[in-house]
Amino acid sequence: MSSSDTDNLTQLGGASALSATPEEAVLEKVANPVADAPYLVRFTVPEFTSLCPVTGQPDFAHLVIDYAPDQWIVESKSLKLYLGSFRNHGAFHEACTVMIGQRLVAEINPLWLRIGGYWYPRGGMPIDVFYQYGSVPDGLWVPEQGVAPYRGRG
Repeated sequence: MSSSDTDNLTQLGGASALSATPEEAVLEKVANPVADAPYLVRFTVPEFTSLCPVTGQPDFAHLVIDYAPDQWIVESKSLKLYLGSFRNHGAFHEACTVMIGQRLVAEINPLWLRIGGYWYPRGGMPIDVFYQYGSVPDGLWVPEQGVAPYRGRG
């Protein structure tokens, strides 16, 4: 990666505070360093938190984000800070999961993306939410997300 690829990055390599809301959070991208090869990027977020929009109580999820990059990849520190901005964000599980997937699509325009939101129980039952953009590119190896159905998930 050349310095020109990282000149536009504002969060990498220094102190960065969490944004107050996901809308204010900055997602940064860099040029795909292997744009000539189909490959999959996976981010696993086992301790995602947001707030219930009705009660204000915390909600917890295990997120798995898979994508096949085109010209851009998401810079991982900015993704971590973006996901952290949900800590005080009140939204239903469905809204949080889909919002994250759609924001990534808008920022990096991947060939394909999927997000699995494996939410811990609210009201006695877990809610799993899945979002996909595009079709899996031919020849791309896409492993299972590896999150077991809820049984005291851990």
